[in-house]
Amino acid sequence: MRSDIVHIRPQERFLAYGAAALTNEELLALILRSGTKEATVTNVASELMHKFERVQHLKEATLQELMAIRGIGQMKALQLLAAIELGKRISSKMDMTRYSIRSPADAAEYVMEELSGLQQEHFLVLYLNTKNEVMHKETVFIGSLNASIVHPREIVRP
Repeated sequence: MRSDIVHIRPQERFLAYGAAALTNEELLALILRSGTKEATVTNVASELMHKFERVQHLKEATLQELMAIRGIGQMKALQLLAAIELGKRISSKMDMTRYSIRSPADAAEYVMEELSGLQQEHFLVLYLNTKNEVMHKETVFIGSLNASIVHPREIVRP
């Protein structure tokens, strides 16, 4: 990395070199927009990355965990969570309206990305039309760390 681009602000680096040239801390600083009297926005972003260790761990962050970081209040935590959710939706490879399920492997592929980082068992139901296309996806039950107990009447309703 060139030494002349290290000391300019994230927004200036973004405009000059594009988003790919920014570190994770700098991207977070752009989302957070401002720091506090005691810490710059870059310091707050660095503390955030230190707490979660890897940017991928942010997808599991809760509102309370984010607000526990000095310099992140409720609104900034909501902005971060909204950006994370938007990123999840953008990265989703499945077109939810016309995905066809022909095998258990298709069903697993359809939900794998969404469920891969969860800490508890989730029981999902995929409702299909007569062409085996997904019409609706619903989380019926969230269980414990390694169990999910669901009664059939919760899935098949009159």
